Order: sequence, then C-alpha cells, then structure tokens
Amino acid sequence: MQQNRTTYFYAIGLSYKKADAEVRGHFSLSDTAKQNVLKQAKQNGIESLILISTCNRTELYGFAEHPYQLIHLLCENTKGTVEEFQEVAYIHKNKEAINHMFRVGSGLDSQILGDFEIISQLKFSARASKKEGLLNSYTERLVNSVIQASKRIKNETELSSGATSVSFASVQYIMNTIEHISKKNILLFGTGKIGRNTCENLVKHTKNSHITLINRTKTKAEEVAGKFNLIVKDYENLEQEINASDIVIVATGAQNPTVYKALITTDKPLLVLDLSIPKNVNEDIREHSNVTLVHLDDLAKITDDTLEKRKAFIPDAERIIAEIMAEFNAWLDTLKFVPTIQAIKHKLTNFKDSELNTQRKKLDDFNEDQAELITSNIIQKITNQFAHHLREDSHTSDESIELIKKIFQLEETTTNV
Repeated sequence: MQQNRTTYFYAIGLSYKKADAEVRGHFSLSDTAKQNVLKQAKQNGIESLILISTCNRTELYGFAEHPYQLIHLLCENTKGTVEEFQEVAYIHKNKEAINHMFRVGSGLDSQILGDFEIISQLKFSARASKKEGLLNSYTERLVNSVIQASKRIKNETELSSGATSVSFASVQYIMNTIEHISKKNILLFGTGKIGRNTCENLVKHTKNSHITLINRTKTKAEEVAGKFNLIVKDYENLEQEINASDIVIVATGAQNPTVYKALITTDKPLLVLDLSIPKNVNEDIREHSNVTLVHLDDLAKITDDTLEKRKAFIPDAERIIAEIMAEFNAWLDTLKFVPTIQAIKHKLTNFKDSELNTQRKKLDDFNEDQAELITSNIIQKITNQFAHHLREDSHTSDESIELIKKIFQLEETTTNV
C-alpha cells in the first residue's frame, strides 16, 4: 500500500441492470483496450486494478484516491462518455465493493441466475493484472476468496444446476421457437468462448448434424469443429452461408456490425441471434420481412422451471458468501495495525542506532556484532508483543492503535482499506 496518500478500494462499472446492449457496447473493452488501461493505470500510480468486460457488464476494481480516476481510464479507452456512464453506472467503495465482487463471481448478479462463466473472466483478469504488476496482496486475496465462494456454491447448492448461460438460453430459445430443429441448417459465426459454449449446447440438445462454423481465423473454427465433427467454411463464404441457413447465431467480438441488411438475399424465414457486445448484427436486417432478430438481452428474459427452482438456493449461496467474506474481512482487520507495528519497529530501531552510536564512542572494547544481535532480538520481541495484543484484542484494537501512536509519537497512516 502507498503511504503518502489516502486510497480506497472501488468497484465501478455498468451492467445489464441499467444499461442496455447498445450502451454496454459503448463501454466494452477490447483486449487491446484492456492492455492500454493497465498501462495507463501504472503510469498514473494506481497500485492494483482488475478489469472485467463481458457481454453483460464492464467493471473496474482497484485502488484510487477518487473513483473518477477509474472512470476516466474506462472512458478514455472506450466509446463511452463520462455523462453516459453517470446515467447507468454504479460505484461501490471498500466493503460494498468487496460484497459486489462476491455477488458477481458467485453468479448471484448474473443476467441469468447461476451463470458462473464470469468467474473464469475474473481469474483471467487477475492473472493479466499480476503480470503487469497491478495486483497487490489485498486484491489477490479477495479474488482467491471469491473463487473459493464460487466453488463452494457450485458444489454445495443447485444454484447452477443444468447449463445456464447466454449460450444455453440461445439454444433453449431456438428449440422452443423452431419446429423440426434437427433438420434445419444452422450457421454459427464466431468461435470465441460464447461461440464454443453455444456450439456445445447446440450439438448436445438439438441432435442437429447441419451445423456450419465460420470464424475470421479459420483454424480456431476448425479446432471447435473437430470436437463435434462439424463443417467449417471460409470467412469469404459468409454471405453464401447466411442465405443457405435457417438459423444464424452471431458470436463475434468485433467493434462494429459484421452482419447487415445487404448480406441477406434469401426469402425463406431466417432467425438471427446476436450474442455479441457490442452488437454485431445491424438493426437494419429487421427491414427484411422474413428475418427475425433476437439479441442476448431478449434471451435473458426467458425464464423456465429450472431457473425458477434455482431461486430457492439463493439463501444458501448468500450464507456461503457471508462465511468466506467474514474470513476475508477478519484478515483485512489485521492489516490496519501492520503500519503501526512497522512504525513502532522503525522508532525502536532509531532508538537502538542512537544508543549504539553513543556506546560505541564511550567503550573501547565495544562489541558491535553482539550489541546489534541483542538489541535487534529485543526489538523483535517487543513488536511481536504489540502485534499479538492487537490481533487478539480486536474489540479495542482501534483504541489501542491510537494509544500506541500517542505514546511513541507515531505519524498517522494514510491508506484506507
């Protein structure tokens, strides 16, 4: 922690709750943008920062003197503006920010209850931040605690029973909407994480052997297709394959639409599902009377019996979160006296150095090594005693810290977590 300024732990961002798909698209962080944010954060003296950008949310978790520092980083590297952010955003501070990360990582804050895909994003983002030297002990321990909660909720409750995610909801929608699904031609455009998950659900639930994959990088599509023995076509064949399909699922990660009105020339009914943020299907395809366009926000509104049953496990999930969050907060409470212990040790070391210097001048046979060893051991024992008292007496630790500061005339610490 930096000691020369007061910093707080913030969670700032926006999600499906107040921001529609178009607005979320404005704040979506590409891989390049994420790297730029981390680089700029380091240059601006931010000591710890984690970025999450999915189809449902964009969030920054980090230490700052003021949340605007994080908001500015986000807006500088996306199409979003500060004014737009203020209309739909949330800002959580310290323990509220901790609680928010737990709910997000546990699937309680997901657009589809129990969707745990976000936890892998959190892990990946933490690793990326650590690589850049932007993951301090506080944030790393918090992320590990959230991962622990997520695992326990998966193992001890049925909050995530069955496959519940945007990819599963899309397949469920297709099966509920389209008759004779096993005989329809399906095109999956984009084989990133959502595309891969959607493909797996398609194969598993539709029993359809007419699934074609297209990806800008063909080798990635071939990797996915190989697992399920599916057809892969070149990106150049996109228009042809769209018009030969009954269902098109778009899960690309482009910043601009990849499917638009001019690509569609077929007259037969065509269902197009856009699972991308920002939107990768232009709204102008609705001008074709034979085309039905469904976005992931529409899919998330679909609730079935499985989802309804999951709500019964929310209290169990919240109990697990409360247990692990209490453990994290207990660890956090021990941090508040660490600067005081360090300051005591520094003060006593100054006393020692001054006294040794005096004795060195007085005594001709002064044993430097022995004096250093004895005094250092005494200082360690004294500081250990203070640390033990503060750790064991948590109810009065704040008062004890203030008394110790007064007795030893210690400077105030300025980091607030």
